[in-house]
Amino acid sequence: MGRAFEFRKERKFKRWAKMAVQFTRIGKDIVMAVKESGPHPETNSRLRTAMQNAKAVNMPKDRVEAAIKRASDKSMANYEEIVYEGYAPHGVAVLIETATDNTNRTVANVRSYFNKTDGSLGKTGSLDFVFNRKSIFRFVPAEGLDLEELEFELIDAGLEELYVEADEEGNDIAVAQGAFENFGSLQKALEEKGIELKSSKLERIALSHHEVTEEQAADVLKLIDKLEEDDDVQAVYHNMAE
Repeated sequence: MGRAFEFRKERKFKRWAKMAVQFTRIGKDIVMAVKESGPHPETNSRLRTAMQNAKAVNMPKDRVEAAIKRASDKSMANYEEIVYEGYAPHGVAVLIETATDNTNRTVANVRSYFNKTDGSLGKTGSLDFVFNRKSIFRFVPAEGLDLEELEFELIDAGLEELYVEADEEGNDIAVAQGAFENFGSLQKALEEKGIELKSSKLERIALSHHEVTEEQAADVLKLIDKLEEDDDVQAVYHNMAE
């Protein structure tokens, strides 16, 4: 079958691995949402958001329902959300969002990843000047949708910027960005306009970027890969220039 087959097989395994990680992270989001405000998406915006994100990555409906049912069991412990901050080698800032049922395990793992890659784990709040938390909504722009008009209509709901980016397959994805505190109002405004959201997230946006060489970037990515492979990690952000 040759190299082409091996390449396709490798890509398929990587895609499956990525999908499994996404399902685990969204499953935790669902659990935390249910623990916080109940199992009904109609009255629980955080759960509704998690379910939208599950649909976007083709998470099976039965897995979503199982996560909601599991979280509704009062005997199940909730996850604790903790943010870790530090520097990768070559001065690149790295911020990690985690959701864990064992904080000792999580901090030990995160610290070991930094140590093994010549990075340094810092104190909470040490990167407040590097990242800004933003409300980010992604959706496929419908044919005929006037994005300039939509941008104007969403300003009162807290929209700061509306732009188009390409997804992994090269398709156009519209991105609506707003302040952290306007997540709910912006989400509601988009839903009221009948826009089917592909994902709804609070993301950390780097305020400035750190230039590195290609060789240095490889060192930084070793740390990022280790962090992203950890089951307790929900998201990893950095300010390395692309």
